[in-house]
Amino acid sequence: MMMEHADLVLHVARFAGALRARGVDVGIGDALDATAALTLIDLRDRHELRQAMRTTLKIRPRDAETFDLLFDQYWLGRTADPRQNPRVREQSIVGRGRRALSDRVQPADPARSPAPAGDTPSYSPESLLRRKPFDECSPAELAAMERLLARLTPRLATRASRRLVPARKGGVVDLRRSFRRATGTAGEFIALARRRRRIEEPRLVVLCDTSGSMDAHARFLLAFALSLRRAVRRTEIFVFNTSLTRVTTWVSPGKMRHTLDCLASGVPDWSGGTRIGESLAEFVTRHGRELVTRRTVVLILSDGLDRGDVTRVGEAMRTIRSRARRVIWLNPLAGDPRYEPTARAMQAALPFIDAVAPAHNLESLERALVEVSA
Repeated sequence: MMMEHADLVLHVARFAGALRARGVDVGIGDALDATAALTLIDLRDRHELRQAMRTTLKIRPRDAETFDLLFDQYWLGRTADPRQNPRVREQSIVGRGRRALSDRVQPADPARSPAPAGDTPSYSPESLLRRKPFDECSPAELAAMERLLARLTPRLATRASRRLVPARKGGVVDLRRSFRRATGTAGEFIALARRRRRIEEPRLVVLCDTSGSMDAHARFLLAFALSLRRAVRRTEIFVFNTSLTRVTTWVSPGKMRHTLDCLASGVPDWSGGTRIGESLAEFVTRHGRELVTRRTVVLILSDGLDRGDVTRVGEAMRTIRSRARRVIWLNPLAGDPRYEPTARAMQAALPFIDAVAPAHNLESLERALVEVSA
């Protein structure tokens, strides 16, 4: 669905007003920047839309929760509080013909009931599940989350890059090529040249910590890794604790629960000690040159608590960073607002990481996908 520029200005202005009504400092200049940004992105991609709005409106960490609540209400067409913005539901972009945007991830749970309608904001069971920490979930809730993941990660495999390539139809007009064509037809524009964003499948290497300190999170983070593998063909998965194990070939399509059980029983020293430095060094020595190129995103899932030689962490990370396109570290501890990366292994790794992001619940993993596909 395309929108006129005037419509975008109106929607952004009303959204900015709703934020100010909740005490979020958003200026006119910020709203103008947001409007300009929305003309450059795919409005159907809710993650890209959220990221663009958060960045251009300069949302501070203390206002993030308010921003997320109002964003879901206003831009995704969810139940809103008419006292804050009487036209939220009426003016929702996605609510007009794009309801699928807010329903992209749905748990396959027959017991799920729709969120109650009313005059005050409410949360569906899915929304509550997405925000619940992994270490507080029951086995049934973790199973529902795994189903959510199976529907979340395929967006990576179809994400358009920012690079524009020639196209026969659709996309945007390529003025330079159009004028060049016209020189061969006496200045007549018989057919306009076009460009569109290229679809690129990323290359991923996932390194997941399965030590004892990660016990409450490892299983679900591995489910995340397996979902990435199912969605993105060029994904390699390793687990590490006191040593490194390549588990890519263990993945059975459509058998996530069976695969996770096999990993838990077959990986040496599962829930044991941690030697992050030695494990990363082993990866660099045995697999780095083969698997890590300038098109590879390296994703490390770990709390950064290491019992080994942390100097080797920095050495290995330096090598990985020199070869990879991006290095992202997902840390379950970062979900706590009070978290600071003071662990020695994290301190050693930080200079060579492009982004450190939380990985304590499903919502944080959704946001991590934005970093992975950036």
